[in-house]
Amino acid sequence: MRIARISGTSGPAYAVQGGDESWVELASVGIDVVNTPELTSAADALAALDTQTLGGGVVDPAFLAPIVAPGKLMAIGLNYADHIRETNSTPPPNPILFMKANTSLTGPEDDIIVDPQMTAMADYETELTVIIGQRTKGVSEADALGTIFGYTVANDVTARDCMKADGQLVRSKSFDTYCPIGPWITTADEVADPQSLGVRTLVNGEVRQDSSTSEMVFSVRFLIHFLARGMTLEPGDVLLTGTPHGVGFVMDPPRFLRAGDVVECEVEGLGTLRNRVVEPGR
Repeated sequence: MRIARISGTSGPAYAVQGGDESWVELASVGIDVVNTPELTSAADALAALDTQTLGGGVVDPAFLAPIVAPGKLMAIGLNYADHIRETNSTPPPNPILFMKANTSLTGPEDDIIVDPQMTAMADYETELTVIIGQRTKGVSEADALGTIFGYTVANDVTARDCMKADGQLVRSKSFDTYCPIGPWITTADEVADPQSLGVRTLVNGEVRQDSSTSEMVFSVRFLIHFLARGMTLEPGDVLLTGTPHGVGFVMDPPRFLRAGDVVECEVEGLGTLRNRVVEPGR
C-alpha cells in the first residue's frame, strides 16, 4: 500500500493509492488522520482497506511531505561499506546516531534552500528511511522488522563546511529544507527485504550515487534492535539509515549543490524525490 500526503480538496490530506492508481483521500473512507503518529495508529484500519476497489481520486496530485510531527527524526552516519571506503574512514563499532531537527522536513517536490552565507558545501545523501509503527523497547533483532509501519525516501542534505567547523553533525544537517522526504510511504508488507534495494542520486540528470542497501554495515533490523535497547521508539518515529558512496565532497574536485541544480533521489520500489536547489528569496 502506498500512502501519500497531498494537496487535497480542503487542504493537506493523507491519501491512499487506489486500484486505478489515483489517490483517494483517507478521510473519504473513514480514516481521518493529520500526522504521522496518527497514521501509524490507524494501521489496522488501513490494512482492512481493499485498495484495488478504490478509485476515482486525484490522478496527478501535488505531493507533500508524508512525515508530519514525528516524535523523533533520527539518522545514522557511516553505515555503507562503499561510503566508508570512499572517505577512507574506519568502520564504526556501533551505529552512529544523530538527530535532525523536525523543521528540516520538506516535501518531495519542494525547493532545497541553500544559503551561500551559511554554507558553500551543501551535499546530497539519498537514504532508505523507516517509519516506526509501534511502541518499541528491547526488541530482538529477529523481531525488529515487525515494528516497522513503512518505508520512504529521504535526502539527508548536509552543509559539509558547517559539519567540519562544528565537530558534530546536528546543525549542519538540520537547516530548513535539509530533509526532503517522500514521495509517499510504502507499507512494510510491500517490502520483502529492505537489504536488497537499489539506491540512486542524480544531479541535473548525472548519476552520482548508484548502490544498494546490501552495502549497509548495520542492517535495518539491527539498527532498530540496537536503538531500542536504550530508548523507546514511538509510533511515527522516523529513521534515516545512511547513504552509499558517491557524495559530492569526495569527488575530485568536490562538487557541491548550487542554485539551479535539480537533485533526484530514489530507492528502488519506493519512489523518487525531485527537488530544485535555490537561494533564499528565489
